Amino acid sequence: MATARAGTDLENTAVTRATGSGRALADTMPRLILDAHRVAATIIHGTHGRRRAGVGENFWQFRRFVSGESAHRVDWRRSARDDHLYVREREWEASHTVWLWPDRSPSMAFQSKLAPVSKLERALVLSFALAEILVQGGERAGIPGLLRPSASRNVIEKMAEAILHDPTARPSLPPQFAPSPLSEIVVFSDLWSPLAEVAQTIAMLSATGAHGHLVQVVDPAEETFPYSGRVEFVEPEGAGAITAGRAETWRDDYRARLDAHRAGLRAQAERRGWSFVVHRTDRSPNELLLALHTRMGRDFAPVALPATDERGAA
Repeated sequence: MATARAGTDLENTAVTRATGSGRALADTMPRLILDAHRVAATIIHGTHGRRRAGVGENFWQFRRFVSGESAHRVDWRRSARDDHLYVREREWEASHTVWLWPDRSPSMAFQSKLAPVSKLERALVLSFALAEILVQGGERAGIPGLLRPSASRNVIEKMAEAILHDPTARPSLPPQFAPSPLSEIVVFSDLWSPLAEVAQTIAMLSATGAHGHLVQVVDPAEETFPYSGRVEFVEPEGAGAITAGRAETWRDDYRARLDAHRAGLRAQAERRGWSFVVHRTDRSPNELLLALHTRMGRDFAPVALPATDERGAA
């Protein structure tokens, strides 16, 4: 009986925390949506989409009939409106589907005094803004397991609504799914998952020929380890806590492990032809999104996105 009661208490605590986190996110979502629109607006000018005609199911546009084409391609209903013949072109769907994954796991809620926002807020703003940029350029964006790719002009609001009404667990990495060979995946995560799990995820997403980008979103405190004295470190995803008597003595070992983990992430990305970049939450999202959007759609080679400091952060 005691064991059952303890289990119930733990479940109630978890539900209470999840409900509180959900309410907090809902309260901040309008501001995040506004921030995303503002960021996207500063980048959209001068960018170009990759939307083009081709084989697909969705209507794209009408164009003038060209002499020499087969007459069966003429859209007679549209042509009857004036003195010209028109062809109905369809959209080449597979070439511009982009899957965005904002990590919403508990570790993303971290925010130190060195950062203006949490990792979660930045990952959401980056995802929303990139979706807006892509849609404005004629692309489609979606969230694996949550929102089908959409070219809707209110894609940010659609993404926000899907996230707020998502009752499932919050995994760090994208769920298993089969993206089309010409689609792209962008993962916004702190990527503190075991390297083997990250490697397995990249391999799974690349199995169909899709390409992708890893964006490691980190708090500046996670980069610099600015702690000293007696500090208790709590793992937010259930692995417990550990207390350091003199935290400053851990700094060198911490940085060495950070560098090793990051080198592993970069190697796994390069192995699959993905790009990799680190983004700190004390930096502006604009530069990262501009570089990322420029990189997307190009021929893939094992190189990282432009970095802005000695640790590879943008």
